[in-house]
Amino acid sequence: MAKSTGVAVKAIKKTAKKTVAGKTTVKKMEVKKNGPAKKEKTISVKYTDKSAGQPELVKIFTAIQQMMIPYDQKGSLVFHAATGGQAHLVSHKAIEIEGRKRQEMWLVSVMVQKGYVAFHYLPVYMNPSMEKLFSPAFIGCLKGKACFHIKRMDPAILAEVEKAIQIGYDAYRKMGWL
Repeated sequence: MAKSTGVAVKAIKKTAKKTVAGKTTVKKMEVKKNGPAKKEKTISVKYTDKSAGQPELVKIFTAIQQMMIPYDQKGSLVFHAATGGQAHLVSHKAIEIEGRKRQEMWLVSVMVQKGYVAFHYLPVYMNPSMEKLFSPAFIGCLKGKACFHIKRMDPAILAEVEKAIQIGYDAYRKMGWL
């Protein structure tokens, strides 16, 4: 009979199930042979394409996406156009902020949601007073700290989005993050 080495064999088991709200939940379980499961992590996938039946939102999304494209490959910025109504501008330059190392810094992100287009403006986290640089109409779209809900095709709001991207880009460059 073979002697046991005392080393446990581990495997990762993944299961996915669809919930009532349409979110996909993925469970990862570490399984030990000849023993019970050790850990369980649940990762919720919150985003699915909600642009179907929302043609007016697709126009807004496309307009903002076109504003983001010129920043692709400026410095270390990379434009990520994911499928399903979302796009992101991300710097992949390794930096350190307050003693914490970062491999990437997100500038802006845009996603089509159920009744609006979400414009996530991440530079506001480094300087909350940036809100004072924008019009009251644009600030009226702000929900939370950094997410703007754009519900209609308004040239004034889209001009503010373009201005915001430029201000964020300049601020990141000034900080040496690009």
